Amino acid sequence: MSKKKRIIFIINPISGTQKKDDLPELIDQMLDYSQFDPELRFTQYRGHAAEIARQCAAEGVDIVVAVGGDGTVNEVARSLVHTNTALGIIPCGSGNGLARHLCIPIDVSGALELINNCAIDSFDYGVINGLPFFCTCGMGFDAFISLKFAEAGKRGPITYIENVLKEGLKYRPETYEIVDSTGTTRYRAFLIACANASQYGNNAYIAPGATMKDGMMDVIIMEPFDAIEAPQIAADLFMKTLGNNSKIKTFRTKNIHIRRTQPGAIHYDGDPIMTGKDIDVSIEHMGIRIIINPNIPEDKAQPNQVLNAFSDFFNNINNVREDIVDDLEKGGRKIQAINKVLLRKLRS
Repeated sequence: MSKKKRIIFIINPISGTQKKDDLPELIDQMLDYSQFDPELRFTQYRGHAAEIARQCAAEGVDIVVAVGGDGTVNEVARSLVHTNTALGIIPCGSGNGLARHLCIPIDVSGALELINNCAIDSFDYGVINGLPFFCTCGMGFDAFISLKFAEAGKRGPITYIENVLKEGLKYRPETYEIVDSTGTTRYRAFLIACANASQYGNNAYIAPGATMKDGMMDVIIMEPFDAIEAPQIAADLFMKTLGNNSKIKTFRTKNIHIRRTQPGAIHYDGDPIMTGKDIDVSIEHMGIRIIINPNIPEDKAQPNQVLNAFSDFFNNINNVREDIVDDLEKGGRKIQAINKVLLRKLRS
């Protein structure tokens, strides 16, 4: 009889928007005890998941499961890189970008079934200024919004959309100097994203063609655009057609150096941090082992899934507070007008 695998579940009790009171019981009911020797640990503060996972890897634990959102997944995963300990994911966050890219079920029961199956594969991860990321990192507007989202003190898509709508009209693009293997170029950009995986989360595809197994990152440069062009960009983001937009420039590289005119925020997997003018991003090839969905190993979302996510997006816009509507009206753009354009693009 083979030795049981030691598996540790690291549970973030406050991540995302759903309660986790029933999780221990569900894990107990569904986990295959014939092959696993489990233990549950709960995080108590920011960074605690990384500490627990680091100790697990040092002890030779077979699998560490991150139970939480993208921030929890990042904390656990960055402590497991270049070790024999595999990462499992039970997505319980508001975006769940890595889980969605890897086609890990968003429901707990489905994610536990994959853990019981225990198919493991190796994947790339990225590093921005020494900070590991597994989905995306970036600077510009998305980092700015990540900072506002963190300051808001509450989670969920409505909070995110509120910040996008309120701040998007006021944000000013920056000038960036980009150095890679092809030379040096300068761009004035709304944002620059470096993607190891395909999406931010919530099926918002910043890099629809990205794969975590090619040793390359997808670099996405979003050039400045006006309010009339914004609905098309939003539609493209959810319909996996962003690369067709004239405001988007993309290329692939293993590493990149970016210099901007002033210090500011960057983000790694949605977590913001302030840093200087110089930013280095690189890819570490096959540096993390992850429990996968063996039937759909990387993102192959069906069109109706993307359609539903897109529908959720503009339906959520209808529910934002009146003060945000007033702000947009002052800027000459009403939310209802944006919705009409989104629907027209969707139906065309």
